[in-house]
Amino acid sequence: MADRGSLKIVNVVGGRPNFVKIAPILDAMTKVPTIRPLLVHTGQHYDHAMSRAFFEDLEIPEPDCFLGVGSGTHAEQTARVMVEFEKVLEKERPDLVLVVGDVNSTLACALVAAKQIVPIAHVEAGLRSFDRTMPEEINRTLTDHLSDYCFTTSEDANDNLRREGIPEGRIHFVGNVMIDTLRKYEPAARKKRTAEAFGLTPQGYAVLTLHRPSNVDDPKTFGLLLDSLEEILRKVPVVFPIHPRSRRRVTEFGFDARIAALDRLRLCQPLGYLAFLSLMLDSRFVMTDSGGIQEETTVLGIPCLTLRENTERPVTVRLGTNVVVGTRRERIVSEALRLLGEGDRRRAAPPLWDGQAAPRILEVLRRHPAADGSAR
Repeated sequence: MADRGSLKIVNVVGGRPNFVKIAPILDAMTKVPTIRPLLVHTGQHYDHAMSRAFFEDLEIPEPDCFLGVGSGTHAEQTARVMVEFEKVLEKERPDLVLVVGDVNSTLACALVAAKQIVPIAHVEAGLRSFDRTMPEEINRTLTDHLSDYCFTTSEDANDNLRREGIPEGRIHFVGNVMIDTLRKYEPAARKKRTAEAFGLTPQGYAVLTLHRPSNVDDPKTFGLLLDSLEEILRKVPVVFPIHPRSRRRVTEFGFDARIAALDRLRLCQPLGYLAFLSLMLDSRFVMTDSGGIQEETTVLGIPCLTLRENTERPVTVRLGTNVVVGTRRERIVSEALRLLGEGDRRRAAPPLWDGQAAPRILEVLRRHPAADGSAR
């Protein structure tokens, strides 16, 4: 990215959900002459399907810095990001570090920035599942308490931050940047017709995604989810773009033969953003443990069954199309059959999920002292 402006902001991405959130923010930054954006990719996800394809689909510029940390345990990955990101801050000396979401890179970079007394902006702040067994819950909670700007997606996120003692002046309700991306690329996704590549017709199939450790790292839980899938497949084909973590566990747990025997299951590698959005748009319903998909299906009016015991996005249940069904076979199957028997269930989008969250974020950041050169 070309040098410009007086407010230097280092924007951090690490995992695939981050790319969807950072794309509209970077685009909005290019429209503000006083801002000089830099993009740092930690390399938390960096195979083609999990990273490069998203950069291409979302027209994200090449990173100014790629840390290449790769995979590992939570401690190893967080530590490697911290060591490498510290070097970036020492070299660039930015006015602000902007992090998104709740992956390990989010917390690691926020910790480094806080220790170097660099202000932090957290996009998607205040989300809480109230389940401390989720690594993401630890990441997002700690990041919020380190941040000078907490950009929230919903009123319940604002309430969570207030209860935790975050000063009101740090909380900024701006809406959901993922929906900015969704609305921008929805027309292109509709033209891709991904379902046809699987020999399926619109509304004639369901979509499944699984990646959370609580679901795929426990053979008993993963087995119960496969039990549910087997019953649902008797009624409707299911497309399952399998996450690398889930793919490894299938082999480790000896589930390969079981999955291969499921005739109506379309198993495939992870899809790029446009291809997956196309697949969702034409589906009858979606089953997932992904937070972002809960949000996207809500705005698109697509029924969503969340395969978890909780959600950090309750607005998608209260106002949207999301139903939290847990991991019990009976509940999952009964809800799936109910959806197959119902018509379209469109619901209103939550407040400020209108495709304009990124401009609202930039309006706040333009008031940062360094934006007019006064902090330099």
